[in-house]
Amino acid sequence: MALFRRKAPPPDTSERTPTPAVELDEHGLPRTPAQPLRQQERGHIAKHLNALVAEGVDIEDLESLSQSLDAAYAQWSTRRDHDHSQIVERYAVGIGEHLSRKTDLRWALVTDTFGTDLGLVEGPQATFMVVPGNLVGARWMRGETGWVPDVVGHLVRRRNR
Repeated sequence: MALFRRKAPPPDTSERTPTPAVELDEHGLPRTPAQPLRQQERGHIAKHLNALVAEGVDIEDLESLSQSLDAAYAQWSTRRDHDHSQIVERYAVGIGEHLSRKTDLRWALVTDTFGTDLGLVEGPQATFMVVPGNLVGARWMRGETGWVPDVVGHLVRRRNR
């Protein structure tokens, strides 16, 4: 039935910008680009770290981060009267800063297929990357508690300086 069939548009003969080659890692996956933090991101990190300190959270101590995050989740889950995204961001920054202080990973703006976010990377080629917002956000949505010492502790043990 030719009713729905349409002729293909004529080929585009205009000049096109060539697509840059994608650098692949040793597994054949595209390398994740990482850019240095701008002042805006540094301010975002400082704001959330200050909020955690004001709550009495010790960034150096995973148990402190864990207990405070779990308490924040418990409080939010009983009322759900406010947006949880600021809480998730605050603890993502706390976990990221802990990793920054305890491992060879450094803060950067990282871009992957899901977009650009604050993350921590190994070296300028970003051969290893952690996005703390994903760590916290996914577990928050599943209602997981008590995970920080095991998960973040594992990363610290694997990525120690």
